Amino acid sequence: MAKLRLLFVKEAQASYISHLDLMRTFQRVFPRGGLELKHSQGFHPHPLISIVLPLPVGQSSECELLDFEVEQDVDGTGIAEMLNTGLPAGIYARACYRAERPVKELAFLRARLELDYDRGVPDGALDQLRELFSRDEVLVEKRTKHKDLARINVVPLIRSIEWSAGENLVTADVTVAAQNPGLNPALLANAVAAQLPELAPDFARVRRLELYDAEMQVFR
Repeated sequence: MAKLRLLFVKEAQASYISHLDLMRTFQRVFPRGGLELKHSQGFHPHPLISIVLPLPVGQSSECELLDFEVEQDVDGTGIAEMLNTGLPAGIYARACYRAERPVKELAFLRARLELDYDRGVPDGALDQLRELFSRDEVLVEKRTKHKDLARINVVPLIRSIEWSAGENLVTADVTVAAQNPGLNPALLANAVAAQLPELAPDFARVRRLELYDAEMQVFR
């Protein structure tokens, strides 16, 4: 038996696959490659497979992690290549290896947040955005695990944020807390719309770029 970790990309049309459908996709593709997933014990056995930090629907990522256990004694060699023959468009396995680091060591994620403006970036946008996120408090509504709405201050959850702009696009390279609690970078766009309505984007997108531990070393 072996506990393995898969590093994979989720992008393009696959960005709109829900978490549950993504789990079902992997549960189907593993057996096709000859891998026998280990199951839990009890009255309702289920495959021991989990996504380390589930990605919100509509977002893309270069660094998704999937933990799983198989009955075979393998180290992950060749598994990524095998899975890619059966994965749908927009999902691509980058590497597979033994899962040695505990998930609790995952502390930060880096993402690119893009704010689209159909009529061009408003004048002075970057100065206003930098001023907004330099405040001690920026409140935004977030849905809790119990589906209630709560107002949270996003500032303590931001480790770094750098803004840049083009003709119709404002981009933020942002590093935020990943868990306990974590911050969905899309909430920064919500904060902009709430606090600076004149800068509310016509569309916002998020792409995860990397995962880090507390010392800002890449987490794998």
